[in-house]
Amino acid sequence: MRIAILAAAILGIASPIMADSWVDTVAAAKGQTVYWNAWGGDERTNSFIAWASDELAEKYGVTIQQVKLTDTAEAVTRVIAEKAAGQTSGGSVDLIWINGANFLSMKEQGLLHGPFVSDLPNARYLDLSPNSAASLDFTVPVEGYESPWRLAKFVMTYDSARVSEPPRSMPALLEWTKANPGRFTHPAVSNFMGATFLKQALIELAPDASVLQSPVTDDAFASATGPLWDWYDAMRPNLWRGGKTFPENASIQEQMLNDGEVDISMAFDPASAAAAIEKGLLPDTARAYGLDGGTIGNISFVAIPFNAAHKEGAMVVANFLLEPATQARAQDITVLGSYSVLDPAKLGAQERAEFAALPTSPALPTNAELGKTLVEPHPSWMTRLTEVWAQRYTK
Repeated sequence: MRIAILAAAILGIASPIMADSWVDTVAAAKGQTVYWNAWGGDERTNSFIAWASDELAEKYGVTIQQVKLTDTAEAVTRVIAEKAAGQTSGGSVDLIWINGANFLSMKEQGLLHGPFVSDLPNARYLDLSPNSAASLDFTVPVEGYESPWRLAKFVMTYDSARVSEPPRSMPALLEWTKANPGRFTHPAVSNFMGATFLKQALIELAPDASVLQSPVTDDAFASATGPLWDWYDAMRPNLWRGGKTFPENASIQEQMLNDGEVDISMAFDPASAAAAIEKGLLPDTARAYGLDGGTIGNISFVAIPFNAAHKEGAMVVANFLLEPATQARAQDITVLGSYSVLDPAKLGAQERAEFAALPTSPALPTNAELGKTLVEPHPSWMTRLTEVWAQRYTK
């Protein structure tokens, strides 16, 4: 018991029972390589994961091998195939950066390890009340089967040297593209960012956005998306290359903005423009902004597959991602610029001071400028929306 109490003091954990359990987890994790399947399309994120691996190796003897994905479904498909083959342990995927439809699919099929979040010492910094952002993923209750690691919110980015006043609503965007043909596009809808843009438009244009919180039905889809398709049909001829081809992802569109090929890009990170300016990827005149009616926001999570070969290491990684110092580094616009998932009310004075001391930028919008956070639609809407878009516009 003395050892357990000592461990609790070192780890800042109230319960000796949890300390015993967590000390065992940390001991079992030592020497493990965690295969973290994560989207690889953003170099800032890739660099942050590499930094985390170095820190974890030094502190816990755990390393991260990032498996760079173009689509999270790649990792989900691997886990499904392993389960079908009877591989209930020693799986190839230890940790997945996951959200929405992919999380729902894995949860429904019993493909997730857990619940495990309550076992993480740093979960004490989270707001885990039933309706909090950390407890819901695209309306689906998390129930401890995935752990938060970064906060995201949809923003538009423009070059203020070329655009004096950007469009701040979807109807205004339509009018702007008419006046500026060829100067706007969006990532391919098969990519998360392109799908998010489409969802943002749907929420704003739907006659009754509340229906988007329930699983999609044929009648609801027809009613909610009618104005969206009318809007998109009117805008498409004015898109870059006539709306016949699209940048592969947000990083490519950001490069197009930097090169002057388009005047507006988009991101799911309010600090993205500031971070890109810091790294010389956008001009100093770039600015990120929210839309007048608010924008979609959610928390990004990590989950552990049911048959992960290195569950203990994956839990150590998930816990490290929740350390206040890690979250502060992630929020630093010179590093990643990803807003923290932690509840400020649960932080100590020194931890709050770390966040207060972070660098700022003219390109970084304030919370007031970002406006309200719009709730993600039920995952079934994104699936149907992207399928129908492809049928309508890629023939």
